[in-house]
Amino acid sequence: MCDLINNFITDLNDIDAELLSNTYSKYKKDIMTISETITLYADICEDMLINHKDYDILSVRLMFHLTILSNEEKNLLTFSSRQLYLAEHTGKFMNAQYIEFIKSNSVDIDKIYDAYSSIPTFMTLFGYMTLLGSYVLRVKKDIIENPLDVFMRCAIWVNIYNEENILTEIEKTMKLFHEGKCTHATPTLFNSGTTNGQVSSCFVIGMEDSIDGIYDTLKHSAKISQSCGGIGMSVTNIRAAGSTIASSNGESSGIIQMLRVYCATACYVNQGGRGAKRSGAIATFLQPWHADIVEFIESRLANGHEDSLLRDLFLGMWIPDLFMKQLDIDGDWYLFCPSDCPDLNDLYGLEFETRYQEYIEQGIYRKKVKASYIFALIHQTVKESGQPYMMFKDTINKKSNQSNMGTIRCSNLCCEITEVSGPDKHAVCNLASIAVNRFLIKETKTIDIDNLLLTAKHLTKTLNNCIDINNYPTAPSERTNKRTRPIGIGIQGIANLLMDMRIPYESENALTIESRVMETIYYGSIQASMELSKQKGYSYDDFEGSHFSKGEFQFNLGYDIDESNLLHDWESLRKDVMKYGMLNSLVTALMPTASTSQIMGNTECFEPITSNCFLRKTSYGSFKCINYNLIDDLKKLNLWNVEMKNQIISEKGSIQNIESIPNELKDLYRSVWEMKQVWLMKHAKARAPFVDQSQSMNLYFSEVKYDKFKSAMMYAWKNGLKTGSYYTRSRAIHDATDRITETKNTESNKIIINDACEMCSA
Repeated sequence: MCDLINNFITDLNDIDAELLSNTYSKYKKDIMTISETITLYADICEDMLINHKDYDILSVRLMFHLTILSNEEKNLLTFSSRQLYLAEHTGKFMNAQYIEFIKSNSVDIDKIYDAYSSIPTFMTLFGYMTLLGSYVLRVKKDIIENPLDVFMRCAIWVNIYNEENILTEIEKTMKLFHEGKCTHATPTLFNSGTTNGQVSSCFVIGMEDSIDGIYDTLKHSAKISQSCGGIGMSVTNIRAAGSTIASSNGESSGIIQMLRVYCATACYVNQGGRGAKRSGAIATFLQPWHADIVEFIESRLANGHEDSLLRDLFLGMWIPDLFMKQLDIDGDWYLFCPSDCPDLNDLYGLEFETRYQEYIEQGIYRKKVKASYIFALIHQTVKESGQPYMMFKDTINKKSNQSNMGTIRCSNLCCEITEVSGPDKHAVCNLASIAVNRFLIKETKTIDIDNLLLTAKHLTKTLNNCIDINNYPTAPSERTNKRTRPIGIGIQGIANLLMDMRIPYESENALTIESRVMETIYYGSIQASMELSKQKGYSYDDFEGSHFSKGEFQFNLGYDIDESNLLHDWESLRKDVMKYGMLNSLVTALMPTASTSQIMGNTECFEPITSNCFLRKTSYGSFKCINYNLIDDLKKLNLWNVEMKNQIISEKGSIQNIESIPNELKDLYRSVWEMKQVWLMKHAKARAPFVDQSQSMNLYFSEVKYDKFKSAMMYAWKNGLKTGSYYTRSRAIHDATDRITETKNTESNKIIINDACEMCSA
């Protein structure tokens, strides 16, 4: 092998140098440039990823060196030089204030960057190519940034408005990024330092039931999609089909025909610019008493008249407790037009139930059906499409710190953002996630609680900065966000953490670990927000009357929690919050971390593993994902060989039917498809007291049977979860084919997991 390659493997003990060299000799051409040589070695490593993680590390180092070589040819040897080059060659794409800051502080900035310029060992080829494929900035098609530049650009941008110690805070952020301990969300990584400047992930909007209101909201949706935001909106207040339109003496066409216009807009307006190929993403939420509910649910079925289908919108159910009560007893359910009962949209709890009954007694309902009839339609659509999302309206409103601001009418695109919104209130949330597995103290198999808390505090400050630096796509979003100042800190790598701690996901110990992790993050974020309020001398505008102002935290709002058993000093924090206030109305939200988990080399958010080896198919290419913890354990037991590798592949990444593998490992490495789904909801229940928004919880069934789905929703509702299910996945939908193979260009026989939402990815 050439000396360059040898330099890359000095600390990689499990690379078979002879095999690597022989394979290279087999495929090399007589004359090759250094770039071609490196590319060939990287391709060989990619084929050998399943043998050991070291091949993944080596492939990333090789790809990183290719990027460096490209920049050396342009004499762009420093971070600052690359940013100034981008400013010079991309017109007005780079933010003027950002570039001025680079010019004024180039020496210090480059010094910080150089301290973290080595490629992190947590980064896999999958993560590296995700960054390279979509996040780095280019001049036309020419890549200028390398993936570490994305982190540095973000670290500068989320700290650039700090009143003091800017460089110190930039270094703190970059250090955390480089250590893989946390990351901001995809829009923040995308747009930091650019004139786009839209760094928020989620937008929750509403509309007035009028032509002006509907089309004003359509324009707002287009602007949000154009600037890289995902959208959730309520349509429950829009009159049903057949309702009278007073101004024209005509009849309404109902919500389906209206939503077809939004569906077309979602397809037309791409997210994120810069040649993005991803369509805009809009989730629409409807309460089940709306008279158009049947057509709404059926609009995502595979078959039906094209005029009644909404193939490019995402559907969500906004479910009051009364519906679940009636479903539980197979009771009657009444459908109304909101033009006849406009207050039902905003009422919840006992007030909703009382008013609902009054409207029935007045006889103004459109139709009477069984609650089970509506739920059967939901089940059928879930079987075919994984939707609609299931969210519980009453629980969300009763347990919200924004309850003093109005009624929450819907969630966002991924079911974790629950904020008050409306036609003139566009709720916004800036997101980030903490890679909790990176806080494991390996020697003691314990969690570094102190550093986890400090990281939550640091993220709270940088997310709060994002509220002020953001370039808002609509006037209502800027006005609302600066008034309420919500943020959302989530998690990723829970499955990695539990595997590293040797704790099965289906265990009480795992629930305890997650509860303590979330308590620490919630405590740290509240403490930081309180300290910011104390420092600045003011709270967010609607602090008075909130649960925070009364000394009530999320776990005080209907959870069975004994504060004496908690990890942190909540009583002292309660006194400080009541005295000094809070700068943010909400602080935690557990989002899907699709793209950023790929970048950070982790399992997504709080989800268990989906398989021990599979092929992940994304817009950046197809990548092998392997559970190296399992391989390491099998090697220690002298069970890892070609035969074992092929057995696991033939079992679609499962080890449950392989007799030679001990039961202890089978319990530890059980995939989500092999778990009882009640455990996913138990985990959500353990986290819930410390999540003041909600959780993007998926459920996984080999087959989505009616009784199982109903039982799951009943369990979620009765146990006080806000999200019953984000996606309800079935194996028939999930597995495109059977197994992963080691042949790069073979498109059959693989487990394929497709792209997920990038906008909430934190």
